[in-house]
Amino acid sequence: MECNHNGKENFMKISGIVCEYNPFHNGHRYHIEETRKNGATHIIAVMSGNFVQRGDLAVADKFTRAKAAVKCGADLVIELPVQYSLAPAELFARGAVYLLHSLGVVDELSFGSECGDISKLITAAEAMAEIADLPRIRDYTEKGYTYAKALSAVLGEAYPEAAEIITEPNNVLGVEYIKAIHHFSTDISPFTITRKGAAHDSSDISEIYASASYIREHMADSAAFLPEISAKIISGETADIHRLERTILYRLRTATLADIKNTSDCADGLAERIYSARNAVSLDGFFEAVKTKRFTMARIRRIILSLLIGITKEDMKNLPPYGRIIALNERGREILSLAKGKSTIPFDTSLAKLSRNDSISARFAELEAAASDIYGLAYEKIVPPQREFTTKIKIQE
Repeated sequence: MECNHNGKENFMKISGIVCEYNPFHNGHRYHIEETRKNGATHIIAVMSGNFVQRGDLAVADKFTRAKAAVKCGADLVIELPVQYSLAPAELFARGAVYLLHSLGVVDELSFGSECGDISKLITAAEAMAEIADLPRIRDYTEKGYTYAKALSAVLGEAYPEAAEIITEPNNVLGVEYIKAIHHFSTDISPFTITRKGAAHDSSDISEIYASASYIREHMADSAAFLPEISAKIISGETADIHRLERTILYRLRTATLADIKNTSDCADGLAERIYSARNAVSLDGFFEAVKTKRFTMARIRRIILSLLIGITKEDMKNLPPYGRIIALNERGREILSLAKGKSTIPFDTSLAKLSRNDSISARFAELEAAASDIYGLAYEKIVPPQREFTTKIKIQE
């Protein structure tokens, strides 16, 4: 029988999806269905945990969302460590792709994009790689441009089509996935589908599709846009960052300028603005005082949550030292069985076990446990701590 590049028999094709599923909606289900139509027999989801890349809390905890993902079509869910979940797009993508690469058995990375053309995304990725370190980008950021807008402006000078591609958020992530694939020299092939339904953060809706942002804002009326299992999840109590308001304000008031400067992704200039606004009397008031055209609100929120959790610039120097499994079914177990002897980092359901591998693993686990305990304070009824070490992961039907 013919074998593919990973030495697997040709009936087994493993695809990876990087996701947040916040919450899992019909557009996500469509993506999984299209990935299956493209030949995937097994699907791995690398999913953000309790904190997400837009600088917010997930509406439901990671274990609940991971179970829903498996019920809705994924086979194995691996957690993206919190410092990568709260990172800019480039590092978010790099951490996720590294986990898939480290399994040693993944054939494909499947993602949604606005353009739906993998050749255009590859061309844009190559163009971005060429100009990524140019001082010209700094020239624009010093004029008040965000990094993304500065990058687009510089790209537009030499690669106008590539610049147009990266004006859309999912295209940007797709380009970053492709860059990460090249960075790790992995055999994983990129595959994209055109996003179905509402655009990212859009308020437009159709009969069955709406953006995750719209769904989060209209929880009570969003069942039509979700698979039944996901609708049940958000029908209960959800986490809200404003329940952490006093906790965040306390951390800000006790932080030194050095603490803030040492926080992941916090640049000079922004650190000083945060420090100056640290005595705000409300979370919204704080954000209003800090925001500028140059620094996006998502970036500011990510930095504040990183400060609260304790994520430092030093923490971003290490790639994930392990893969934490938070949900799986029988096909997921087949993936793990195939990965034995091929994976380059350990994969396990037990954070306690993974944390004992080395000092870097211990630090990753420490941050994950802190993030989980903080997240538990964001419910109306406070969740007990130590869930990272007490939650049992079972094979789903």
